Amino acid sequence: MNISFYVLSESKAQDSLGFTCQLTQTALNKGTQSLLILTEDETMLDVLDDALWADEATSFIPHQRLVTDDIMTDQTASAGAPVFLGAYLPANFNGIIINLTSRPITDFMTITNNATPTRVLELIKPDTASMQAGRDNYKHYQQLGYELTHFKV
Repeated sequence: MNISFYVLSESKAQDSLGFTCQLTQTALNKGTQSLLILTEDETMLDVLDDALWADEATSFIPHQRLVTDDIMTDQTASAGAPVFLGAYLPANFNGIIINLTSRPITDFMTITNNATPTRVLELIKPDTASMQAGRDNYKHYQQLGYELTHFKV
């Protein structure tokens, strides 16, 4: 699994919602895999839902919110929207994850059946708590032998 860390500048952090939408669109443009935006914050799920619907008409991002106990199948992923919003990792998910939580994605994988994400995108804001969580996650992933990349944006 490839893990990419995006360390946001102050200006990008102030518009982290816009950056998340932009990153989502970029990931969709580069591949055919489903994408999950993962956050445990219900308010953030509402804000993301609104932002993805309200994005520019030319770059609308089709998406759907996950309902508890959704199970991903090839049929579900191809029939539904390419982007999912959720507070958990659904069973059988095998796409890209934008991780907006402070926890490493492996925490979610241990409680989910057959989830095998291909890529994880971690956003790190320039505040103390986010930077420390990013460092901890980086070390955790490094110990597991994942391929790690780092970008300053």
